[in-house]
Amino acid sequence: MLQNFLTKLAVAFKDQTLRRRIGFTVGALVVFRVLAAIPIPSVNPATLNSLLNSSQFFGFLNIFSGGGLSNLSIVMLGVGPFITASIIVQVLTMVFPSWKSLMHEEGDAGRAKLSQYSRLLAVPLALVQAVGFLILFQSEGVLPHLPAFAFIVNAIIVAAGSILLTWIGELVSEFGIGNGVSLIIFAGIVSRLPVAFSQNYQKLISSGMANLPFYVIVLAIAVAAVAGVIYVTEAERSVPVTYAKQVRGNKVYGGASTYLPLRLNQSGVIPIIFALSILLFPQVIFGALAKWTAHPLIASWSHSLALLLTPPSWPYGILYFFMVVLFTYFYTAVTFDPVLISENLQRSGAFIPGVRPGEHTRDYLGAIVTRITLVGAVFLGSVAVLPLIIQAFSPDSTQSFAVGGTALLIVVAVVLDLLKKIDAQVAMREY
Repeated sequence: MLQNFLTKLAVAFKDQTLRRRIGFTVGALVVFRVLAAIPIPSVNPATLNSLLNSSQFFGFLNIFSGGGLSNLSIVMLGVGPFITASIIVQVLTMVFPSWKSLMHEEGDAGRAKLSQYSRLLAVPLALVQAVGFLILFQSEGVLPHLPAFAFIVNAIIVAAGSILLTWIGELVSEFGIGNGVSLIIFAGIVSRLPVAFSQNYQKLISSGMANLPFYVIVLAIAVAAVAGVIYVTEAERSVPVTYAKQVRGNKVYGGASTYLPLRLNQSGVIPIIFALSILLFPQVIFGALAKWTAHPLIASWSHSLALLLTPPSWPYGILYFFMVVLFTYFYTAVTFDPVLISENLQRSGAFIPGVRPGEHTRDYLGAIVTRITLVGAVFLGSVAVLPLIIQAFSPDSTQSFAVGGTALLIVVAVVLDLLKKIDAQVAMREY
């Protein structure tokens, strides 16, 4: 298998078109990392590092900014506004039937229209998020209180940086290899790995190698988690489909057998993003209320609630797990429509052996998706709370070495998708 992959990689670099695509992708990622190193003016680095290390909210946002939030760069929003807009558009397909038909019936042209809607919605979202972040960082002491004109200019620069990054991602998708937006997030996650390994190595040396067994166990868990994510990401339930025979003159058409692939994890990393987004807002609200209110009883209750909803507390972990399971079912219901699939099968003269077309096919597919989604949802929830479990047993109470569920799923999904795209390009050139 490794030899086959190396052979295909050698073919990819020999082909001029593929070499140009790979070079364009690498160049775009280099431009992104250069932009991520340009900070906005008047940043207090010490206060910013303290805030990022003490708050999971900013750590989570730093993942989707591609690491741009770690030094408050001009692209500190990353592709977050575009991702948020894409999620909103996908959820709205359940509300507007015309949008649902664009996604399911009009193919690539319909999905292109929905992508355009996401880009347009990302512009006001970027402006709103830029203003919100600047106000928040001013209140935390990371930025000084700016005059109105300077504040507006900074907000426009930050929003424009996010739109520029989204445009670079779109260029990579068109002229490079792989999904550009996903690759930008992937590059941001990978760029933080050397720092995390260096910090943990220094902690291990300072402890006199006393914590070596813990780090070995964590490394084994990380390898097992990566293998599990790859297996679940690629796993699918194949439903057999047979096309009815049709006699036209002296010839018989149809009668072929194929299968309908139903993925074990159809929602990807989206449920974890939904669950984290909802759980992080109460942390911020109760934390701010405890800090700013003058009433001692309200401040005490707010502080207690903020601690309960802050990792690695057990109430937070239990709530996080069940919300990931719930959102997995919700997002699967958005993206998979058994009614539409059963109608398409019936129109094309296809049927599932032993199942009557129409409502019976719809109920059969719905039952299968419900069962396999349970396995995928429990796995996603387990991967999501894995960092909390590791942190709870950590001897130095650090989470820098913990296997981040969101980051792990993104990295594995992007690498698998990139390998498939390279393999497809090589196969096309070979033929």
